[in-house]
Amino acid sequence: MKRAVGTRVAGAALLAAATTVTGLVAGTGTAVAAPDRAAATYNKECGTGYTKVNEIPIPDRGTVFLTYNAATGKNCVVTKRNSSAGSPLWVGSWLQRNQELKSKQEEYGRFTSYAGPVYLDAKGKCVDWGGEIDGYVVARYKTNCSTLAQTGQQTR
Repeated sequence: MKRAVGTRVAGAALLAAATTVTGLVAGTGTAVAAPDRAAATYNKECGTGYTKVNEIPIPDRGTVFLTYNAATGKNCVVTKRNSSAGSPLWVGSWLQRNQELKSKQEEYGRFTSYAGPVYLDAKGKCVDWGGEIDGYVVARYKTNCSTLAQTGQQTR
């Protein structure tokens, strides 16, 4: 699939981007609070058959999602910004079998919506995974091992 350099558009996520508005309701003098920024949600960026099994929030920026496909034994990681509106930021996703640096899969770049998906065959194995948005890095190590990953249960 072709994409514009430095951008990602997550379809409906672009349309649902939160807009911050403050002010008064016309003619009433009633204050209107700015809506909270919508949190990132997993929208099947990894494709069909992948179920979200874990996530790591990146405060005020977005979320890193770990998914698993029981039919293929593959994991997938996507790092999504809370909003796809605005300028591209440095966003990254990475995934590896626990402590196997040679297995590491990653994608980093300047994106408006998300980095990834990155895929890795890890059936019956623990995975290390994480992501980054604009310099804020999060990661989890030795999670979603064997049965937990296959059943879609979360570990923290």
